[in-house]
Amino acid sequence: MQKLQGLSYEEIRNAILQNIPIETGITRIEFEGPRLAIYMKLPEILLEQSHIIADIAGQIKKRIVIRSDPSVRTSELEAEGIIMEIISDDAGLVQSYFDPALGEVVLEVQKPGVAIGKGGSNLLEIIRKTRWNPRVVRSPPIPSLTIKQIRGYLYSKSRERERFLRETGESIFRPMYRSSGDVRITFLGSSRHVGRSAILIRTRESSVLLDCGINPGTRRPIGAYPRFDVEEFDIGSLDAVVITHAHLDHCGFVPYLYKYGYDGPIYCSEPTSSLMTLLQGDYLDVMSKEGRVSLYGAEDIRDVIIHTIPLKLGEVTDVSPDIRLTLHNAGHILGSSLVHLHIGRGLHNIVYTGDFKYGYTQLLAPAVSQFPRVETLIMESTYGGKNDVNHPRLETEAEFVEIANHILKKGKVIIPVPAVGRSQEIMMVINKYMEEGELTEVPVYIEGMISEATGIHTAYPGYLSSELKDQILREGRNPFESDFFTVVKQHESRDEIVESGPCIIMATAGMMEGGPVMEYFKRLASWEENGIVFVSYQVAGTLGQRLQSGLRSVQTFSQDGKMEITNVRLSTHTIEGFSGHSDRLQLLNYVRKIRPTPRKVFFVHGEESKCENMARTVSRFRGVKGYAPNMLETFLLA
Repeated sequence: MQKLQGLSYEEIRNAILQNIPIETGITRIEFEGPRLAIYMKLPEILLEQSHIIADIAGQIKKRIVIRSDPSVRTSELEAEGIIMEIISDDAGLVQSYFDPALGEVVLEVQKPGVAIGKGGSNLLEIIRKTRWNPRVVRSPPIPSLTIKQIRGYLYSKSRERERFLRETGESIFRPMYRSSGDVRITFLGSSRHVGRSAILIRTRESSVLLDCGINPGTRRPIGAYPRFDVEEFDIGSLDAVVITHAHLDHCGFVPYLYKYGYDGPIYCSEPTSSLMTLLQGDYLDVMSKEGRVSLYGAEDIRDVIIHTIPLKLGEVTDVSPDIRLTLHNAGHILGSSLVHLHIGRGLHNIVYTGDFKYGYTQLLAPAVSQFPRVETLIMESTYGGKNDVNHPRLETEAEFVEIANHILKKGKVIIPVPAVGRSQEIMMVINKYMEEGELTEVPVYIEGMISEATGIHTAYPGYLSSELKDQILREGRNPFESDFFTVVKQHESRDEIVESGPCIIMATAGMMEGGPVMEYFKRLASWEENGIVFVSYQVAGTLGQRLQSGLRSVQTFSQDGKMEITNVRLSTHTIEGFSGHSDRLQLLNYVRKIRPTPRKVFFVHGEESKCENMARTVSRFRGVKGYAPNMLETFLLA
């Protein structure tokens, strides 16, 4: 039977050998995840003639990377010495990380431009003298332990990582003998509710899972996790998992897949790969402290690290024989991505928003709305209700300042925040208005994982808003390290903070389901001078949502397990406009502005009434049909 799509391995190999100069000394050509790796003894020849690789990549329609053969690389110790001689002290070399599986050395520097040299001269010299391929990254102003641990673990598992990438490549570029068709979508989570996002895309050839989250608002297993117990889902035939962002309702169940036999790749943006590890580890920690049993362990999170393939935004990547993936900025949190799937040779195109923000924030640029082709749009509807319309952003910030100033006359402001996204956004708002003198200048205490998450933000400044990016990269000024902020590192400091004068306390968790915010809440809730300000979405059933609804007595437990009753007298305030989600007007505007205009729009990740209302409203748009799918419902798209 004749193969229907793509070149065979022999055809690819011949195209490479016919076009690359023989003097490069090619030793092998291997699949490396979604790319082809060409190993050679003199890689600098091709680096000096980059057009050769560009021409071949265009011919075979595959991404190509050049690697030096391991036999010609210097030892890591020798390479480190040579690199230090080539890179001047002005570059501020902080650390070198070697990856034997890829033949790369990551150079963490304070001044990347100086390290790279004019026209990349320093990098080329490193390759000539060491045969290691250098990759320069900016040293984050706030060090991240998570990133350091991930690099160290990948180094220790380099052989396992090499095997995984090779097997993944062989799976992606396997021969395809059936024509593309029968594109089906099955909703395994997030249908008519918020949480446990999981959407399965299947063709005759492939199976791809979009997100794999948990529902933090329930402890009932049937409602807490994706429905992997149905015949539509077969973990053995799963080609890839794509994660839109690092919040647990989108990635918190990924390690479960590896515990139960999945051995394939996870695709996500570079920041998401770091934030995901941070939040999954914290989830296990919280479960342990609460005496609850998790369905996976730390070793499964480490499996996720080995199997994660980070992608740059805009990078087109094969993930199966008939599906290509491209990630685009979603504007929700750092690294959050819209997913574009190109299926077959133009057969069908899907855009999945995950959580997204189609509007201005101080932290991130708005979500992308222009794509080559779109027939189906899968879209969140968290704020899809008729009354879910936020004030303009400047009005929202003014409201926050007014409420905070009123409380700070005598009391303390508690701000429960998720560690990722809203924390950094509120930090930027506080810093701005304190600098401008409009917000009462008081100590701002930060506790929980916020500091570590902020360090990850500073490691990826290219993903931040243009204003923040310029401050960090061009002006050398890091607003995340403002003098207004004090990171609480010792639990003993809480007593002093509670007994001191007016202040602002930012602490995790955002929905008040555990975390250090509960320690402050229990101590400060009985004083009416104090106030709690909610700046993020509160899932139904969480303590945060119940406080919003007027709960005045809270049952908690002390550290020794004794039940306590906390009477709530502090004031409660909710400011919707800081949300990293699009409000109703932004959601509808996105459907109007996205190009090309999709024919079908599926609304998920919202309460039932909101999904249904959005579907009815959009169905009135010319040429567009809206759907509010039920759990486990399957649709044939093409």
